[in-house]
Amino acid sequence: MSALTIFTSATTAAAVTVPATRASEDRRIPAVLGSDLEVPVKGGRLVPYANLDYAASAPCLEPVSAAVAAALPAYSSVHRGAGYASQLTTARYEQARHTVRAFVGARPDDSVVFTRNTTDATNLLARSLPEGTTAVVFDTEHHASLLPWADAVRLAPPAFPGEAVRAADEALAGIDGPKLLVVTAASNVTGELWPIAALAHIAHRHGARILVDAAQLVPHRRLNLTALDLDYVVFSGHKLYAPFGTGALIGRTDWLAAAEPYLRGGGAVKAVNDDETEWHADPEARHEAGTPNVLGAIALAAACDALNATGWSALLHEEERLIGRLRAGLAAIEGVHELSLWGPDHPRVGIVSFVVDGFTAREVAEVLSGEYGIGVRDGKFCAHPFVRHLLGAKDGGCDDVTASAVRASIGIGTTEEHVDRLVAALRDLLNRD
Repeated sequence: MSALTIFTSATTAAAVTVPATRASEDRRIPAVLGSDLEVPVKGGRLVPYANLDYAASAPCLEPVSAAVAAALPAYSSVHRGAGYASQLTTARYEQARHTVRAFVGARPDDSVVFTRNTTDATNLLARSLPEGTTAVVFDTEHHASLLPWADAVRLAPPAFPGEAVRAADEALAGIDGPKLLVVTAASNVTGELWPIAALAHIAHRHGARILVDAAQLVPHRRLNLTALDLDYVVFSGHKLYAPFGTGALIGRTDWLAAAEPYLRGGGAVKAVNDDETEWHADPEARHEAGTPNVLGAIALAAACDALNATGWSALLHEEERLIGRLRAGLAAIEGVHELSLWGPDHPRVGIVSFVVDGFTAREVAEVLSGEYGIGVRDGKFCAHPFVRHLLGAKDGGCDDVTASAVRASIGIGTTEEHVDRLVAALRDLLNRD
């Protein structure tokens, strides 16, 4: 097995060896924890849990759990520690940074800043923008991308992908000074894929940069930041089968290096004097003040390794088979209506949102859980303007249950039985007297 070797210091030159993750030889799709979970339903029975809520948080992959378990016996705080456990943990933490960089195909000089999640990563970048920067963002975005900007131009939901490119083109052309285009790679409401390569091209033509929210993309598709010419990418571990509270901001260094530290505290400083503080120039240290979530970073890297080792073609084939089965099943039920921005044939990841005639989204979700052991999400999915647009609803406030939908989402561990159980349950619901 190959290994990463570092030195504890220049004076001791004592080697610390970190076992590398070995790729699966048979490239089987890894298992998830909780696949044998049973849940209570009406009448007191226990049934196998059908988890169709991956877009909220994906379950933990077994290789991710194993990587965390392997790190725990020698766990210590990272950086500056001379002890073996600190040195070993530091090596694992920094190796995780390299793994995440490679996973998204980042440029060698791009920064990888570990954060709590996608929202935290996006807010970090928002705090790092040059003075006077204007963000351009679509109303279709998750609140994590929609809300952090001090100065923003908001664009209406586009009727088709080409209109998204045109609208971004016109908006960016009318802005002077620094500008940032903010867009999702895959919608957390409909699963639809956005034309991020074309949008990156338009942004750069106007001297702007682009931030891509890849939280819903990276669990389902390979992403290559360099090939797509993206400036920044953000995503969360908890949607990538690594639910240990870590996300990442990956991208160009200059704005991050020039910005005030996102958090002020230990680790972000080079020196503190009576009347002056010198901050780290390195963005990764500068914006990771305090003791970081080391185990979260190790888990995130392990998830990246596991998905790459499995092979994306196998993952994509299985997902498209199951999501096709689910969508066909829903389409065959009179009274169930799938939500879509760009039509049923537009490419998407394993996410489907829908409404059911005669029932609120909460009523549907509660019946699915309480009577069938099915977990789905209901509400506006932290995308209130977009969901209202899809439903043709006016702004009735955050508590308006009529302007809500049900979301079913799949991933590794989803089975045909889970999909068929959901379809059958909805059919039963609509056939009740």
